[in-house]
Amino acid sequence: MTATMIYKPPLELSSNDASKINASVIWLHGLGADGYDFEPIVEKLDVPNVRFILPHAPEMPVTRNSGYIMPAWYDLYGLTGNSQEDENGIRTTQQYINSLIENEINRGIASERIVVAGFSQGGAIALHAGLRYPKKLAGILALSTYLPLKTKLATEAHLVNAGIPIFMAHGIFDDIISLDMCKLSLNTLQNNHFSVNWHEYNMAHSVCVEEINDIRTFLKQVLL
Repeated sequence: MTATMIYKPPLELSSNDASKINASVIWLHGLGADGYDFEPIVEKLDVPNVRFILPHAPEMPVTRNSGYIMPAWYDLYGLTGNSQEDENGIRTTQQYINSLIENEINRGIASERIVVAGFSQGGAIALHAGLRYPKKLAGILALSTYLPLKTKLATEAHLVNAGIPIFMAHGIFDDIISLDMCKLSLNTLQNNHFSVNWHEYNMAHSVCVEEINDIRTFLKQVLL
């Protein structure tokens, strides 16, 4: 990790004029992608009166990918249950996500009208940051991902979000982040008394139409 991360301004999408926006979704992409990766998905969701914030991860060397420099929310050493984790990188990105949430609050969106979402590495950050955020949030979308720093959740999760709705989804053919690894994270969440809306799909490390429909339903439940 470099001392200072450089973040490009996030992509912003909404289906309404700004005066009708009453909720926000901060949606983080996966390793090696950028904020534009989920633009087509957001357009398919067609959820009214919601501002979608799609940030871009900074460029950094990724250990698991032979030090290749790419967009990443934190360094990655491996994707097994006992792999070393880049705690400093995860916490640095947590602070950045907190700043994006605060920015939405400053624009007039109540914290309980804000969802933190993410896919793969972005989903790991969504879980990590959302469960620790000190103000009540609307929900967390965690897609094809896992819970990082899971041994620290019990002492670091903020009580104000103890009842936060969590949508967690995974492909049964995922060969990047295994279904078993995701279910370990699910068990950790449930053991810490979080209620998880769990979904499995016949897909690999990706997003499918059925999942998009379920995400739309979840967002309408927590925001509309």
